[in-house]
Amino acid sequence: MDSQQKRKPNAREIAARVRGEIAAGTFGPGDRLPGGRAYAKKLGVSLMTVQNAYAQLREEGLVEGVSGSGTYVRDTAPGEQGPQEAALSLADLQAEVARLSTGLAGVIERVQQLEAAMGPAEGKSGA
Repeated sequence: MDSQQKRKPNAREIAARVRGEIAAGTFGPGDRLPGGRAYAKKLGVSLMTVQNAYAQLREEGLVEGVSGSGTYVRDTAPGEQGPQEAALSLADLQAEVARLSTGLAGVIERVQQLEAAMGPAEGKSGA
């Protein structure tokens, strides 16, 4: 029996999950997202966490809130990039940032190894 509880998702992770569902077409333009209270209960998080995730998606232009009705995937004007395309673009950018971050971490580690191999006295002039 597993004594550790599964970690609860944070707002950023919930937003990423919903963004992925928009990108996959699970939620299309005009579709209503799950109600905040029910979704929070399903995920085992606070209502505020879900509200923060939905706020992030609103800031990204993927969804819009309708007072007293819920949160909906934004419908776009003709010629405007739709939520599905925007979500796919954001997912691609996030993957690229993660790839670049991993590469940068490798470069930093290699520089530190080279500095350690040179030793403290090497490379300094005796002016």
